[in-house]
Amino acid sequence: MPDTPTPTLYEWLGGIDALNRLTTRFYEHVHQDELLQPVFAHMAADHPGHVAAFLGEVLGGPAAYSAAHGGHPHMIRQHLNRHLTQDMRRRWVSLLLATADELGLPDDPEFRSALVGYLEWGSRLAVINSQAGATVDEHAPMPRWGWGEVKGPYQG
Repeated sequence: MPDTPTPTLYEWLGGIDALNRLTTRFYEHVHQDELLQPVFAHMAADHPGHVAAFLGEVLGGPAAYSAAHGGHPHMIRQHLNRHLTQDMRRRWVSLLLATADELGLPDDPEFRSALVGYLEWGSRLAVINSQAGATVDEHAPMPRWGWGEVKGPYQG
């Protein structure tokens, strides 16, 4: 019996359609959240799609975000001087995970462990990059998250 290749996290969760459903519903919740709503009050209508493309690329999908927006440096620029707090970060992560549950995204321990790992790492990086004096490394590679292994801008 031939070995079946291990799917990427992107494939496992259902690809861009699942991510678009997730981010669309998530930002509907964000607009009702007292803590997060002010942060996203002036969010463009296409923001959920951009976040879906970014997450898709990070989780092993096509490089659509990099092609359209310039990759990780562009994402970092979106957080500059936003002065995000740890409370905002924790709410963002918990609301995204609750939305994943609401929509029935895979909830097996391996997938959720990988997803939570990325959300914790990425959201903490967003907080750091949102503080005064943060700068953008224009050569920062796009993070790539997999099943228990990390290849981010600060790893080999």
